[in-house]
This record gives sequence, C-alpha cells and structure tokens, in this order.
Amino acid sequence: QVQLVESGGGLVQAGGSLRLSCAASGRTFSGYTGGWFRQAPGKEREFVGGISRSGLSTSYADPVKGRFTISRDNAKNTMFLQMNSLKPEDTAVYYCAVDSAWSVSTRSQFYAYWGQGTQVTVSS
Repeated sequence: QVQLVESGGGLVQAGGSLRLSCAASGRTFSGYTGGWFRQAPGKEREFVGGISRSGLSTSYADPVKGRFTISRDNAKNTMFLQMNSLKPEDTAVYYCAVDSAWSVSTRSQFYAYWGQGTQVTVSS
C-alpha cells in the first residue's frame, strides 16, 4: 500500500505560478511511476503529465506542455508539479497517482494509488 497526500493548491491570478507536492508513504517511492491528473467541474479526469521511476523521463499533455514541469525527489518520497503561466482553464482539482508498472500511462485506470486531490483555482 502507498498513501499519497497532495498539497500546494490554492487561488492564483492568471499568469501566476503554483507548485504542488505529492508526499508518499508506505512503500519505496522509487519503485513507482508517477502521474498527475486533474478534474474540472462537469468534466472527466484528464492526464496532466507523468514521470518515470528514476525521474529521468517525463511526459505531458498538450495543454500544459511548456508551462508545467513534473519532478520527483525519491530520497524524500515526494513528487512535484510546477505550474507556470497559469490560465483560468487550468482550474481543477489536481490529483497525484502512482503505480508499480515500469512505464508512464496517460490512462487513469492504470494507476493503483491516488491522493485525495488539491484544488487549484486560476482567476482571470
């Protein structure tokens, strides 16, 4: 079992930045690939980006490419989502997720463990 806790959400103006953290406990964090997802009201949960076990490989959804950066610190069992140049359409609940598989997936069904989510609101 892995427990995940997100933090760092909040209210920010368009063009601003936020850094989300995902703290893991329970098992060796380096044994899991990581992903970030978001869900806006009335919409399905969507993939934001993912990171390999080592942190050397990342992938991003097109809407956030060039603005968001995922990283991880396996020594501290933490994954991060740095969000820059935020837009009102980035408003959503953001979730971190991990799975023991080797490759990153864009599909939420792939991930076994999820955090509780943190709200990000971007005002125009």
